[in-house]
Amino acid sequence: MKNNFTDIKITYDNLESFIIRKEILKAVENVIPQLSGKILDSGCGSMPYKEIILSNKKVQSYVGLDIETGLNYEDIKPDFFWDGKVMPFEDASFDVVISTEVLEHVLNPDAYLMEVKRVLKPGGLFFFTVPFLMSLHEVPHDYYRYTPYSLEMIFTRIGFTSIKISPSGGYNAAVGQMLGLWVNMHLWGKKKKLMRVVLKPVIKFLYKHDKAPLNFSKSTMIVGLSGTVIKPIL
Repeated sequence: MKNNFTDIKITYDNLESFIIRKEILKAVENVIPQLSGKILDSGCGSMPYKEIILSNKKVQSYVGLDIETGLNYEDIKPDFFWDGKVMPFEDASFDVVISTEVLEHVLNPDAYLMEVKRVLKPGGLFFFTVPFLMSLHEVPHDYYRYTPYSLEMIFTRIGFTSIKISPSGGYNAAVGQMLGLWVNMHLWGKKKKLMRVVLKPVIKFLYKHDKAPLNFSKSTMIVGLSGTVIKPIL
């Protein structure tokens, strides 16, 4: 079933989220072949990627988990709620845990990732996406913007291995993202209506001609990050 997370067309109303949602979807689609067994979607929200995850025949089951005070997305409820401290699952319950746009909302990322690690089977995979260029959202529970170096440091500290972190978007995408945020989140009234008309084709053009950086170095610009890590087999 398609939704506005998986069937993304640029409109006046989504100029601020079009690029970042396209990049998240691209990251999810890229990781699908690596998924198998039992999947936990932690911080699942409205579970927008459930159908494309289950389209992989190697996936046996999908479970959505979110905190009890999470946002109400179109009256869709997760399969399980939790208190943000202890996930309601036994050790080594899942082959894969995914968290899309979650880590920036986690007050204590070390504690959260320790829970992720606990419920993963040895050799299990954790997949994540995080924003880099995004306005404050879900306030006051918007705590972090990560760099690839901070993520690598945290994952290493928790004891994950095979850390792979990829950029989402480059300079063109970043400019388009900022233009979209500016027009939809900052302007109002007639100015907003006018600038939406002006900037929609500009944002579309910038994204079409965007190239993500090949590595992380000085002056690199990104929209977000995605990646995978592995729970080691002892």
